[in-house]
Amino acid sequence: MRILIVTDAWLPQVNGVVRTLETILTELSEQGHDVRVISPDQFTTIPCPTYPEIRLALFAKRKLARMIDAMQPVAIHISTEGPLGRAARAYCLKNNLPFSTAYHTRFPEYLHARTRLPLAISYRGMRKFHAQSQSVMVATESLRDELAARGFGNLHIWSRGVDLDLFRPRPDASFGDFPKPHWLFVGRVAVEKNIGHFLDLDLPGTKFVVGDGPQLNELKQKYPKAQFLGKKTGEDLAVAFASADVFVFPSKTDTFGLVILEAMASGTPVAVFPVQGPADIVRGSKAGAINADLRQAALEALKLDRKDARALAETYSWRHSANQFLHNLAPFSGGYQGEQATRVPLETAVGIAE
Repeated sequence: MRILIVTDAWLPQVNGVVRTLETILTELSEQGHDVRVISPDQFTTIPCPTYPEIRLALFAKRKLARMIDAMQPVAIHISTEGPLGRAARAYCLKNNLPFSTAYHTRFPEYLHARTRLPLAISYRGMRKFHAQSQSVMVATESLRDELAARGFGNLHIWSRGVDLDLFRPRPDASFGDFPKPHWLFVGRVAVEKNIGHFLDLDLPGTKFVVGDGPQLNELKQKYPKAQFLGKKTGEDLAVAFASADVFVFPSKTDTFGLVILEAMASGTPVAVFPVQGPADIVRGSKAGAINADLRQAALEALKLDRKDARALAETYSWRHSANQFLHNLAPFSGGYQGEQATRVPLETAVGIAE
């Protein structure tokens, strides 16, 4: 099946959305599907205010329409609510084509954190964007329940996976001779990640931050005792995860938290707030600690067995995630040229887990 993914989040950005889409594209291609991506690097762009590393496409509507016409997909998935996502939505509505969307990011909460814009206003806009989607994909059941309570419809679960070969326990991994324990955060260094709360915690040892973002210089100046290691990818990132004693995730706005899975796959227990997304991953396991007092959660996580963290991560599979995604798509009944496109049977989509 020829699948088109339209996304405002794409390389060279490094975040959970991009890593998820990259991996799903690979998984679906290995299954024989023809997956195309329309992303900002194919357009004239400007830097996003407060996020210069994120590029926003300009005047995308006509060019995007020509690109879709040329690609002739039989299913269109709109991954983000930015300029490209809005242009793709307009194209589908104009041509009476079904489409699916994803709720990756809590934009209402992000906007509120930056501008104090009331949540009711931004959620109204988000509901409108997703209202005509045949399938709104969400990462967890609690997010599905929350969005349903806010008036969203057609909600379907699309979980996540983790690269268990790259992210693995490495007994010799170390941050060096810094005082222990070693506490780690990995992610975009921005206000909505609540990193300052992590750095304010009264914890013994040394705190490490891996990542880049608009708040980096501010936090470096405010917390000179913390170790800011910059952006890491691939093997370097995996070693950082395995070097920590506890992964502390202070965000209250993430819809999932892919980095939590990567930490656990590395054998590193996690400490999270009791909020939708992070707590959904950890709850009921011995892989991490959940507490409204994040300091207490971190100290509890320090006592946990690293083998239990790895064991929970091993229950997540990108193959399973890709098949959920495939089942949730809204393919055209006959495609552009009569190609038959049908949903993957549910038992196939949810039954394959490695």
